[in-house]
Amino acid sequence: MSEQTNSAAPVLQLKTKRGLLKFILLSLITFGIYALVFYSKISTDINLIASRYDGKKTMHYCLLIFIVAPITLGIGSIVWIHRISNRIGNELSRRGIDYSFGASDFWLWNVLGSLIFVGPFVYLHKFCKAMNLLCADYNVNG
Repeated sequence: MSEQTNSAAPVLQLKTKRGLLKFILLSLITFGIYALVFYSKISTDINLIASRYDGKKTMHYCLLIFIVAPITLGIGSIVWIHRISNRIGNELSRRGIDYSFGASDFWLWNVLGSLIFVGPFVYLHKFCKAMNLLCADYNVNG
C-alpha cells in the first residue's frame, strides 16, 4: 500500500525569477520576441493563479497584440494592462501578501512616469516583483 499525502502545493511550479534587467536585455537581443513570451506567460500565470477565486479570465497577450490592439488602434493594450495590473493587485490583497501594486501604478508610473523617462522601468520592476510574489505564494499554497 502506498500512502498519499494531501499537500496544498500544486504540481506545476510557476516561474519566480522575473526581473527588469533580464526583460530589457533579452527583449533587445531577441528584437522583442522575449517581451511577447514574457507577457504571454504572465497572462497564463495570472489566469492559473486567480481565475478560480475571482471568476475572471485575462485575454492571452498574443491575441491582444496581433488582433485586438491593431483593431482598436492600441486602446485595447491600455485596457489590458490596466485590468491585469488591477487583477494582480487584487490577488495580492486576497492572498494577504504585503506589497502595494495595482492599476494606479500603471497610470502613475507607466503613463505619467514616462515624462521623466524612468517611470515605465519602475512600473515594470513593480510588475515583475508582484508576479514573482504571487507565483511564489502559489507554488507553496496553491
